[in-house]
Parts: sequence; structure tokens; C-alpha cells
Amino acid sequence: MDFKSSDTIPGPRTEDRLPQSTEAAVKLVIVGGFGVGKTTMVGSVSEIKPLTTEETMTQAGIGVDDNFGSATKTATTVAMDFGRISITDQLVLYLFGTPGQERFWFLWNGLFEGALGAVVLVDTRRLEVSFDVMGRLEERGVPFVVAVNAFPDAPHYPVEELRTALDLSEEIPIMECDVRRRASSRDVLMTLMRFLHSLAMAGALR
Repeated sequence: MDFKSSDTIPGPRTEDRLPQSTEAAVKLVIVGGFGVGKTTMVGSVSEIKPLTTEETMTQAGIGVDDNFGSATKTATTVAMDFGRISITDQLVLYLFGTPGQERFWFLWNGLFEGALGAVVLVDTRRLEVSFDVMGRLEERGVPFVVAVNAFPDAPHYPVEELRTALDLSEEIPIMECDVRRRASSRDVLMTLMRFLHSLAMAGALR
């Protein structure tokens, strides 16, 4: 297609433009195993229409992808999810959801680049997946909080039992959430921001 000099490339929608008052932006990543709710969380909390890279799951994934607990799921993220939320008039959070299937985990390194912190979403039916996820964050030096997504058919455990099972140190926040609810997802992000602030203050006092 040939473009004329008079042709214009449409810019972002008015509602998607950054407020002129914005002074700082923070990159956060939302990580976890397949089907834990990363795409749902980005979609529920984003103030702009989220960018998703979901593709329909096919027969090729049988025997390769672990969809335990998500047998009815028909699509999967193959690159990332992206959303944005303003915390104040001056501070904006950019949210990057990672792909959950292990064959796409090689993309995580690029998504972790420049991230100030992370939310690790956990499904209590598949706690073992969380160890690899947290290990990758620790290798990259990315601070994180843990959010247990409340699936209707998932077993419920007290937070301290989960802390022990996940071998989390006392300073790492862990909370329950429902990623379908905007308020619940926002609370998780605010907990992460407070945690990052406490780490920054502790570092400044040393």
C-alpha cells in the first residue's frame, strides 16, 4: 500500500493518552503458571484497553502444555499482556503479564528487563509451579509479592501455612485476591508498591 504525504497515522485514543501531569512511570510484571489469572488481572485493573496476545490452543499443545485445573481454557498468552493504571496524578504503573506455558518462558527475561517489582500469582491446586517462577525472579533480583488467586474449586489454606509451603521469608507479603475484581487487583499492586518503598527506605538507611 502506498501512503500519500497527506495520509496520517492515527495516534492513541484520547482515553489512552498519558495524563499531562504524569511525572514517573514504573514497570511491573505479573507472573505465574498457566491459567493462574495473569491476563484476567491485567484486564480487570487496567484503565486502558489492555493489549493481549492470546491465541487459540490447538492439538499441538496436547502432551506439551500442562493445563491441569484449566481444562476448559481455550486460549493462552503467547507473548505478553499489557495494561496501565494511574496510582496518582503523577505516578503511572505499566503492567506486563507474562506467558504461563513453560515453552514460552524464554520470553520472560525480556519482560523482566527494567521491572521494578513483580506479582507472583498462585493457584493452590498447583503450588509446585510457583517455585520455578519465584526462582527466576530471585535470579534476576526482582522483588516480588505473592497473591493467591481465589479459584472456586481450589483448596483454601491459612496464609501462614502457604508461607511455609512456599518457603517465603517473613518480609515478603502474601495475600489472597480475586483477580476478576478491579479493587482486589488494585490492592495487590498497592501492596507491591508499599513493599518496594520499604525496600528502598531500608536501602537508604544502610
